[in-house]
Amino acid sequence: MQVLSGKKILVGITAGIAAYKSAFLVRLLKKNGADVKVILTPDALDFVTPLTLSTLSGHPVYHQLADDEGNWTNHVDLGLWADLFIIAPATANTLSKMANGTANNLLLTTYLSAKCPVYFAPAMDLDMYKHRSTKQSIDQLIKFGNKFIKPGVGELASGLSGEGRMAEPEEILEFVSQDLLSQLPLHGKRVLITAGPTYEAIDPVRFIGNRSSGKMGYALAKEALRLGADVVLISGPTYLTISHPHLKLINVRSTEEMFQAVQKEFSSADVIISSAAVSDYKPKHQADQKIKKSNETMTLELEKTQDILKYIGEHKTDQYLVGFALETENAEVHAKAKIEKKNLDVIVLNQLNASNQVFGSDFNQVSLLTKNEQLDFDAKPKNEVAQDIFKFISSNILS
Repeated sequence: MQVLSGKKILVGITAGIAAYKSAFLVRLLKKNGADVKVILTPDALDFVTPLTLSTLSGHPVYHQLADDEGNWTNHVDLGLWADLFIIAPATANTLSKMANGTANNLLLTTYLSAKCPVYFAPAMDLDMYKHRSTKQSIDQLIKFGNKFIKPGVGELASGLSGEGRMAEPEEILEFVSQDLLSQLPLHGKRVLITAGPTYEAIDPVRFIGNRSSGKMGYALAKEALRLGADVVLISGPTYLTISHPHLKLINVRSTEEMFQAVQKEFSSADVIISSAAVSDYKPKHQADQKIKKSNETMTLELEKTQDILKYIGEHKTDQYLVGFALETENAEVHAKAKIEKKNLDVIVLNQLNASNQVFGSDFNQVSLLTKNEQLDFDAKPKNEVAQDIFKFISSNILS
């Protein structure tokens, strides 16, 4: 799950037979890019070993308030380190102590010090889980703002079958991931982005194109994904790569191919960002075979390509439409005219000059223009430009 990548996660393990599953949970979290540290309650040592968990997590495993030499384990630092705290399994004993503020082991003192979201996955026998005191503990923890991962129904350690079985590691991973996604500002939004150049064939070998690298469009796609959106990226030819569970990548070559892809996808989008450097003209006639070099000069008759951005502007309903403009003179005048002509909500203005090369560069300097305002930004890496653009978009579509 990309949403867990780079997250610092504490896994708390208490003294239940389901503790063996927590080793698999640690492995899954690591596999998905998280940095994981593990805290055991003292009695959890009877069920799972620190050596196993330290090998899987890549960190020492904590289980004492102080070691044999009297060195104190700083529970406050552990609690502040974590972006998330997952307690799995959470026994009836630990649930009761958490609900009542008891702090008689390292896991509990860390829980009381943590500022991050806390998830707990109960595990116990059927009758223990159904006991009123357990239900009371769970209700109290939910009121405190902790996230309850419901146990499953199945065979229990006692031989009984019923509710109380700890959620499987994959289910815990999915629960946490979906909860994190639901809190992202663009969760549930669909963003359509066009990126890169388009190539218009002269013959099977040659083409008309431009110098766009696609870096800005790909940076926008990555930022939209980071903010929780489902992204459709329609990309012209580029060496760049991108992969994500919430990304639909459509590779095209010509303006007509890009137009057809946009036609299919734009009506279901909430935000449309047209950052592709689309060829304005194409050869009127494309040769079936390679044109042989003969005369000193060659004349190509060109015709206009489909104006994709204008089409979207004419056919959009309630979508938020962002255009791009690259200008070398009278930049603001041309950009504002484009807003009106193509029915844009905002336009991103690039000024091509000696200090802002744009094409192929990892940096860019842009201005954001609407009908009523203009925001100018300093030159910065394109991923930061993407952040500025989405900050502006979010302030308008989410307000």
